Amino acid sequence: MRLQVLVACVQENDIMLAEHMNLSTEAVICNQCQEVSYKQFERKGRMIRSYAFNERGVGLNRNNALMRADGDLVLFADEDIVYNDDYENRILKEFERNPQADILMFNVTAVESRRTYENVRHKRVRWYNYGRYPTYAMCARLESLRKANVWFSLLFGGGARYSNGEDSLFIHDCLKKGLKIYAAPVVIGHENARADGESTWFTGYNEKFFYDRGVLYHYLYGVMARPFALRFLLVHRKKMCRDIPLGTALRLMTKGIREA
Repeated sequence: MRLQVLVACVQENDIMLAEHMNLSTEAVICNQCQEVSYKQFERKGRMIRSYAFNERGVGLNRNNALMRADGDLVLFADEDIVYNDDYENRILKEFERNPQADILMFNVTAVESRRTYENVRHKRVRWYNYGRYPTYAMCARLESLRKANVWFSLLFGGGARYSNGEDSLFIHDCLKKGLKIYAAPVVIGHENARADGESTWFTGYNEKFFYDRGVLYHYLYGVMARPFALRFLLVHRKKMCRDIPLGTALRLMTKGIREA
C-alpha cells in the first residue's frame, strides 16, 4: 500500500515544511494565500507534489489535496504536525491488521490546550464519540472515500464563514455513508505548538464562537441539536462561560441552530 500525506497549510515554504514535519512518504502539499504555482521535489527518495493557490479556507484546501491524491492510503495533516520516524510502518501495519477498516484514527499528541482525545485501546468510532477527533488523526483508504463521495465542508473551519467543525462534519458524513471507522492506540507524531501560542481560528469564547457552534450542531445533530447544545455548555461551562453567562451562550447557540 502507498501512503500519501495530504498537508493543508498557509504561506509556508514547502521544502522547509517537509523537513519540519519529518515527511518520509509521498505527500501532496496545498499552500493557500500564495501566487498560483506547482512544483515537485523528492525527500528521502519519495515524491512530494506542492500546489499553491490564491484562495482561503481549510475545507477548500483539504479538498484540493484530496482531489489530487492517488495513493492507497491518505493521511490528513496540518502544517504544525511532526511525524515519528517510523510513522509509515506503524500506519501500514495497522491497516494490515484491520482490513475491514475504511478509516483509522491514530494518536497524534497535541498541546494540552488542544487535547481532545487519546486512544488507549482499539475501538469502533460511532456517532456518539466521533466529535472528539481532529482531521490530523485520520488516515483513510482513498478508494473508500471516492466510493462514498465525501468531501470537506466549505462553510466551516479556518478561513471559512463559520469558525471550526469541518473535521467533525467530514467524519459525520463518512459514518452516514456507512464507512467503518476505528480508533487505534498507536502514536504517529505530535503537534508542534506555534511560537506565538495563537490559534489560526480561535479568538475566544465570544458571541461568534457560540453562534457558530450552534450552526455546526444543526448540521451534526439535526433535531437533537438543542439537547446536545445544552449538554455541551453544561459540560464546559466552567471554562467557556466565564465572560458570557451560560443562559446567554445557550441563546446564541439556539439562534445559530434556528438560523442554519
